Amino acid sequence: MSSEQTRRRVSIFGATGSIGQSTIDLIARAPDAYDVVALTGGQNIAQLARDAIRLGAQVAVTADAARLPDLQQALAGSGVEAAAGRTALVEAADRPADWVMSAIVGAAGLEPGLRALQRGATLALANKESMVCAGPLMLRTAQAHGGRLLPVDSEHSAVFQALIGEDLDAVERVIITASGGAFRDWPVEDLAHATPEQAATHPNWDMGQRITIDSASMFNKALELIETKEFFGLSPDQIETVVHPESMIHALVGFNDGALMAHVGAPDMRHAIGFALHYPERKPLPVERLDLVALGQMTFRPACETRWPALRLAREVMEAGGLNGAAFNAAKEIALDAFIAKQIGFTRMAEVVEEVLNRLSTQLCHIDDLFDLDMVVEADHLARTQARQVIAEDT
Repeated sequence: MSSEQTRRRVSIFGATGSIGQSTIDLIARAPDAYDVVALTGGQNIAQLARDAIRLGAQVAVTADAARLPDLQQALAGSGVEAAAGRTALVEAADRPADWVMSAIVGAAGLEPGLRALQRGATLALANKESMVCAGPLMLRTAQAHGGRLLPVDSEHSAVFQALIGEDLDAVERVIITASGGAFRDWPVEDLAHATPEQAATHPNWDMGQRITIDSASMFNKALELIETKEFFGLSPDQIETVVHPESMIHALVGFNDGALMAHVGAPDMRHAIGFALHYPERKPLPVERLDLVALGQMTFRPACETRWPALRLAREVMEAGGLNGAAFNAAKEIALDAFIAKQIGFTRMAEVVEEVLNRLSTQLCHIDDLFDLDMVVEADHLARTQARQVIAEDT
């Protein structure tokens, strides 16, 4: 087989974010191994254009339709096609690619990911909201079309790796670790006065503003608990979380013989991205090798649901099932927008989400797991509308 035949076609959705940039870093180190089909981004047009030209992408897409002229200008003469808007994102997902990174933040990543699975592609899923909002739909779509889902969140990649060669029936529990975010050492009574600027500074990981604030509120971890249930078919009572400030152990799997299998590594997303990129092989990655003696110790604390009520809400969502995950995520996104805009306080975010779930409980409780994309979109819309109303009632 020639080298041309073995080149993998790849697309990166969310290319300008931290996950996308780490993915590009790995692909750029082996330029003869990949043909880049599509790169997508948001407001960072200069970065999107630079990467598209450097990697020789077929098309670059910005989610912001109003920025199309800027992208066209940045790509002028490069041979890279420019496109913009939601329809262009979906059309980019329809382009033939063997491996697709889904790193768009929020529910906006769901439809492009589904379209990639419908083509039978391997979907490297960093967009946890897809599984939270529509886990059963994602899994059904992959199975129906011969697609493959590989987790890229560091925690779920860790669980996936620990389960290779194991019988899922032998799993007693899965422990997802959490750094605790910016406020893990703050007195609980001070959290109500935390600012977006304070919440957007992470002690361990280099991430975007929204996901870093979600880490401080533990909404990010709440989403990951729900994703664990959906990805691995576990019951809510099999899923635990602990605070692990060093972020060296990403997850542990406990088996029926009492053994715990842990995935340990430096807090670098290229671990999980590289595993998904090269799966089922393991290949060398440019990441730090741990010096356990220099590390000295690893510590663990309980994940207190009084400090982080998002964790309690996640358990309620897992128990309820159906479209509650879609409503949970949508309400969270609106509450986060309001916190960033300084319309509500830090602790008010969880209260807004809980109020939305309570208001929609009657409508959502009759939905089983056989929902389709239109039903997910409707639940998302209802929850966003209710969240805006709850926030408006504060003023």
